[in-house]
Amino acid sequence: MAEHQEGIVLTTVDSIFNALRRNVAAPVMGAKPVRGLVNWGRKSALWPMTFGLACCAIEMIAAGSSRFDIDRFGAGVFRPSPRQSDLIIVAGTVTLKMGPVVRRVYDQMPEPKWAIAMGACASTGGPFDSYSTMQGVDRVIPVDVYIPGCPPRPEALLYGLMRLQDIIMREAPSAYIFDSDGGVHRQRHLEGDEDSQEELPPPGRPVLDPGVGDLL
Repeated sequence: MAEHQEGIVLTTVDSIFNALRRNVAAPVMGAKPVRGLVNWGRKSALWPMTFGLACCAIEMIAAGSSRFDIDRFGAGVFRPSPRQSDLIIVAGTVTLKMGPVVRRVYDQMPEPKWAIAMGACASTGGPFDSYSTMQGVDRVIPVDVYIPGCPPRPEALLYGLMRLQDIIMREAPSAYIFDSDGGVHRQRHLEGDEDSQEELPPPGRPVLDPGVGDLL
């Protein structure tokens, strides 16, 4: 038996399955035809969290109505549980007290998962440059797409969703395969970025705002 650094105890069977995922499943999923098929399935069946914090949530709700019909993009199945979701749309103002809750919900979502910061408040704190407001939800969770506006219209959310689908189509499906120690390291390299010589930082938790780490 092996023990992961987070305290998760792995049995021999777990280690075998993780090795199969890494050595067999990852190369197969990395093949170009399989990669396109897997990414197409992921982008066409996004299940967002039922998660709204403030006024932007009203626009998110409107995007699911018949006038805008977010179901056209396969993202209309809003789930009440993070364990059934792969997309969190942070719509509204994030306070410092709410930061640990957002992080906990994000951690409970299974891989692969993505995050959208909807509106100025979720992206940069908006007009609330105060002691109680977090200046961007990216201080506690990694954000894939930022949607500007105060509040952004439902069309803006649909546009941001399409941009997220473009990102998913460029991702490596095998980036979410479990490592031998039971950890999941998300690969942030996208297809077409091979020309860049810049080294990306190792995967891990984002830098927290001073004072927020004490609450986690």
